Amino acid sequence: VQLQASGGGLVQAGGSLTLSCAKSGRTWSTAPMAWFRQAPGKVREFVAAIVSNGARTYYSDSVKGRFTISRDNAQNTMYLQMDSLKPEETAVYYCATESRSFASIRAYYAAGNYDIWGQGTLVTVSS
Repeated sequence: VQLQASGGGLVQAGGSLTLSCAKSGRTWSTAPMAWFRQAPGKVREFVAAIVSNGARTYYSDSVKGRFTISRDNAQNTMYLQMDSLKPEETAVYYCATESRSFASIRAYYAAGNYDIWGQGTLVTVSS
């Protein structure tokens, strides 16, 4: 399985961007997917996750209400709609997936639980 993230770019504070993550190769019906981000000099942090059938989503407190994660399993693609972007959200955004479902909600939030990562796409929010 390979993941290809795209859609990053330069946007002004308060603006919007939509990221995409295309999955190729073998796919798993139970695969959760997630977005993480990493700003320069900082650790990678959880942004949002979605269960295999899209029925449940999870967000970090910092993006809740502004970001929307979704997936189209027919197209093997996941999305992250980001609204009201802030300069401090400038980072490389990574998509990730795992070959098995998670037993707990907490597991969705940990980067270490995902074994397949995309290459990342840079989002720059200017003030």
